[in-house]
Amino acid sequence: MLIYDLSYEQLVSWVKEQGEKQYRARQIWHFLYQMKVATFEEMHNLPQTLVDALNETYKLNALEFVLKSVSNDGTIKQLYSVYDGHLIEAVLMKHHYGNSICVTTQVGCNIGCSFCASGQLQKKRDLTAGEIIAQIIETERQLEEKIQYIVVMGIGEPFDNYKNLTTFLKTVNDPKGLSIGARHITVSTSGIVPKIKAFAELGIQVNLAVSLHAPNDDIRTSLMKINKTYNVDRVLEAVREYLKITKRRVTFEYIMIQELNDSVEVAKELAEKIKGMNAYVNLIPYNEVIEAPYKRSDRARMEAFYDVLKKYKIQVTLRKEQGHDINAACGQLRSQHAQKEML
Repeated sequence: MLIYDLSYEQLVSWVKEQGEKQYRARQIWHFLYQMKVATFEEMHNLPQTLVDALNETYKLNALEFVLKSVSNDGTIKQLYSVYDGHLIEAVLMKHHYGNSICVTTQVGCNIGCSFCASGQLQKKRDLTAGEIIAQIIETERQLEEKIQYIVVMGIGEPFDNYKNLTTFLKTVNDPKGLSIGARHITVSTSGIVPKIKAFAELGIQVNLAVSLHAPNDDIRTSLMKINKTYNVDRVLEAVREYLKITKRRVTFEYIMIQELNDSVEVAKELAEKIKGMNAYVNLIPYNEVIEAPYKRSDRARMEAFYDVLKKYKIQVTLRKEQGHDINAACGQLRSQHAQKEML
């Protein structure tokens, strides 16, 4: 078992089972998340018997580095192998306000969005909480960069791995853990309605982003097969309930695809659907993938779409693209590496 999979309470219980005092759990937790040690032997103030027990019971190294790809804008995509040989990705993005990491929650994805490289990768399994945490720790270790922000938006649907997701969030937010503030963490979902409602009731300050990408069922279903189960109106209803419970603003992620969801008419339809909500729209230039037939909207269409939303007094941003030259969309590096291995 990976030691990062343990909650602090579980670690305390295990330490007591070893006949040790609770403060030993605090020491181990500090070494794991503040010191970020690579071996149990580096936990120098523990008794040797406890170090031996840790080595016999838990694994510390969850990921094996495979390769990285560096963009001209400083974005770095890391490819890792997990214990069973599957490949996962984490992306470090540099901003003026700090470093942000986009983490993966599953090996593959069952949501099957037609525009997404991850959607071509059938889900093999969920990642454990520890494997998600390890992406942050290992990336900091590999790149010698401190990470201040987390985006749970990599390969997989986070809400399809809900239990491990919530354990991960608790650990990274713990002041004695990675100590990353809840408001510095964003979880993205394709719109799993029951989990949006459950997430609202968790009582945490983590930000929620919903991948909407279209204001009507015709377009959204062509992009996201999940819309057949949770259509636009059901997703927006769940978001309204989330807003009512949490009083926190929601982000709608909206990928801009040429002549599909980027017209002025579609912009007006979107504005009518979400006006009055405590939400903002993040317009995202599409990172084209070879597995999908779509093209990125040209700048004029994106700006016209943006202008319509502004006229409706919708809070909106047109996101600066990052990592386009290294194919930083989810799943692309994994897919390209797998193809090369087959040659």
